[in-house]
Order: sequence, then structure tokens, then C-alpha cells
Amino acid sequence: MLPVRGRDGRAARGARILGTRTAWTPVGDGEFFCPGCGGDRNYQRLTGRRRFTLLGVPVLPRGETGPVVACGACRRHFGTDVLDHPTTTRFSAMLRDAVHTVALAVLAAGGTCARASLETAASAVRAAGFDDCTEEQLDALVEALAADTGRVFGEPCGAGLAIELHEALDPLAPHLATIGREAILLQGARIALADGPYTPAEREVLATVGAALTLCTDDVTRLMAAAARTPS
Repeated sequence: MLPVRGRDGRAARGARILGTRTAWTPVGDGEFFCPGCGGDRNYQRLTGRRRFTLLGVPVLPRGETGPVVACGACRRHFGTDVLDHPTTTRFSAMLRDAVHTVALAVLAAGGTCARASLETAASAVRAAGFDDCTEEQLDALVEALAADTGRVFGEPCGAGLAIELHEALDPLAPHLATIGREAILLQGARIALADGPYTPAEREVLATVGAALTLCTDDVTRLMAAAARTPS
């Protein structure tokens, strides 16, 4: 075979003679969810300085690059926006706390903390990760919250309760698919329905939950109606 000649051959030889090289400097580290590995991994945050190279030897600065996030396992580089995604451990904790907060809010709105409601709430909270949660613990928490805040059982969702719900749900919502956000609302609806039809206060709490989960009003209404039609 004849050697490569012409423009392509000259370009290939030029690329071997002239090039760029990046020297990376660590500026931080931590744990993140690696989209390459698909799991929680250690990372280094890197900034880089690029240089022109001549025959592989750095000769002239070409400016800075990065920062990037380098996975400690697969070594791939990613944009720093990957750090906005919670780790698996953090995501599980966020979901657990969200379900717990919704359960307490619905129980407080219900006004009576009936045994059926407490059992439904405790089951949802245990499934979310609080393995030792009991009906008695939830009942005591609702009473303690009411005593601490002066909240009256069965009253509409006040500003304090709305803030608590948004603090628990706002950070979680962007990382949940629609079906996951709907599932949290449906859990709250089932707790509300466990002791009978929705009360006005329960409807208001569930509307606040839906808004925090970025579900539109029509979807919240549809889901609440669907839960009411489903036998317990």
C-alpha cells in the first residue's frame, strides 16, 4: 500500500507535531451520583490549564478550562451541573422525610387522628424508610406539633404548615418523575380517606402538597377523585 499523501496526510503529521495538553488541578472533592457508573461515587472537582504542545512538549499557554467533575471510579469528566443531582443516599433521605411530613400534615388536618388514619400513615412512612415508625409515635408527633405551634386540629392549612411542606417537597420534586410525585400525593389522599371522606382542611393540605410537587390543579383534583373511588 502506498503511503498517505496530500492534504489528509499533511494534516495527520501536523496533528502529531502540534497539539494541546490540559494540566488538571484538584480544587475540591466529595461524593456524587455518577451518571457514567450509575451510582454514588467519590469525585474530584478539577480546573485545568491548556497549553500548546510541540512534539508532545508544552510550550505556550492557551488559557484555562473547566471546572469539571472527575469520577474516582470510571475517571470520566462531567460538567459541574451533575452535582445538582442528589446521591442515592441523599435522595432516599429526602423521599423519606417528604412522606413523613405529608403524613403528619394530613393527620393534623384531619382533626381526630383516628386509628385507621394512623395505621395508613404509619404504613406509608415505614415503606418510605422509617422502619420503626408506629401509630403511637405519629399521634404523639401531631399532638406535639399542635402544642408547639398553637395549631388547631382540623383547621385549614396555615402558613407555617405550608412552609413545612414546601421545605420538604420543593428540593425533591425536580428529581422525581411525574408518577413518583403523584404517588406521594396519593399516599396523602389515602391517609385522609382512611377515616371517611375528605374534610375541607384535608383538601387544602393536599392542594398544598400538589403545588409543592409541581402538579397542576387539574391533576391534583383528578388524583384525589381517583383515590376516593378506590376501595381501601
